Amino acid sequence: MALNLRGRSLRTLLDFSPREIRYLLDLARDLKRAKYAGNEIPKLTGKNICLLFQKDSTRTRCAFEVAALDQGARVTYLGPSGSQMGKKESVEDTAKVLGRMYDGIEFRGYKQEDVEILIEHAGVPVFNGLTDKYHPTQILADFMTIIEERGELKGKKLVFFGDAKNNMGNSLMIGAAKMGMHFVAAAPKKYWPEDALVKECQAIAKETGAKIEFTEDAKLAAKDADVLYTDVWVSMGEPAEVWESRVKELKPYQINSELLKLAKSNALFMHCLPAFHDLNTEVGKDIFDKFGLKEMEVTDEVFRSKNSVVFEEAENRVHSIKAVMVAMIGN
Repeated sequence: MALNLRGRSLRTLLDFSPREIRYLLDLARDLKRAKYAGNEIPKLTGKNICLLFQKDSTRTRCAFEVAALDQGARVTYLGPSGSQMGKKESVEDTAKVLGRMYDGIEFRGYKQEDVEILIEHAGVPVFNGLTDKYHPTQILADFMTIIEERGELKGKKLVFFGDAKNNMGNSLMIGAAKMGMHFVAAAPKKYWPEDALVKECQAIAKETGAKIEFTEDAKLAAKDADVLYTDVWVSMGEPAEVWESRVKELKPYQINSELLKLAKSNALFMHCLPAFHDLNTEVGKDIFDKFGLKEMEVTDEVFRSKNSVVFEEAENRVHSIKAVMVAMIGN
């Protein structure tokens, strides 16, 4: 039976039950099949959606725009220099203005508090496209990809390597707890998620049968894993000065062929992208010049391997985001 999520906002997956998350994942797959078959039925005709970005993005912007346009909605993009929010106008006032003009607001920015304020004052659904704490739309795409590739989520062992207290580490732990998965954070202890969030996820895990673990031993973590996941070591907005310490502390957690061999033979490699797996980026070249490192969080060999599903993930951003908008503001 379909669930009624109309009028809800996507703040974090903590706000959604396992059944509601499963509904969004099933809807995403239905919408993907309909798009491929050429018989997609628009559910957002006449809707206006604002994309409010403090941080630039490739996948998040394109996914929201394509998803909205596929479904018949009109989109306004306000990039980092496209609005006065936080400069000449408060987040609260911006929320009240945009809420009178749009049926939904997608926000991608620096502070989770800004999403909270937008949700409180906009009067329309707000979708969290990334903050310093959470990245829920990415998790929906990730879990959709795992289901497509391996059939089920429950019991699957997903290991996150690197800075596990960033928005991806937090969000994967939440999603895994909700869906009964085995989540392992492989990182130096200083990069483990905050205690309060860990306790909340452990409480959820008791109800769903999930398992939440932390280790500083990358090889131990990789053993028999179904999914090896990583993210960049320094997030957008963090000072460049932190690269030196991150490279030193997180290099042992790079996903390479040695770790991949410890996982299950059909293990998936996943990454939310962009990834620094070669020298074909300005950042990659800069890190090589400073530290002599040709590859960072993942080796090029693993990134291009048969185990890698990173571009399937990227495409599924469209379908999972579409599901969120159809469910929450659809006609």
